[in-house]
Amino acid sequence: MFDGTGARKRSGRGGRGGQSGHREEGGRSGQGGRGGRLVARILAVCLAAGALTVAAPGTGQADAASVCTGRPAKTVAFATGELRLYRTRHYACAIAVAKAPGARRYMSVQLQPRGGRAAVDEGRFTRQAGPVTVHALNRCVRATGNVGGATVSTGWILCR
Repeated sequence: MFDGTGARKRSGRGGRGGQSGHREEGGRSGQGGRGGRLVARILAVCLAAGALTVAAPGTGQADAASVCTGRPAKTVAFATGELRLYRTRHYACAIAVAKAPGARRYMSVQLQPRGGRAAVDEGRFTRQAGPVTVHALNRCVRATGNVGGATVSTGWILCR
């Protein structure tokens, strides 16, 4: 709005994009609403950090078994690690886990369903080779694991 002198006259709005420090009676002030939201955000961050702190001691060491779905079906230990097999109704999964994780070394895991092609994961790893998964509904499987030169192999197992 303009007054008679050509100067711009302020309306009831403040200079910050329509937000004044006060509102009509019964309304909330602009700062009070922001402050409440700020406190809520800070409180949410503190609660989340507290929850992570409480949960952290149990989750410091991740178990390598968590990468395969299904129930543990068989574990075969050998000199430098172990071969872990898991089974669901339709699939079998295997991983080769080092007994002492550390420097990179050759590891491999192979899982083959009877009458099918083998799934293989090999390379230089620090902790584990795999997971490898095959479709094994009503089929036997055989697995081979290698960690740092020591190898273990199962015969045909998990037959249903």
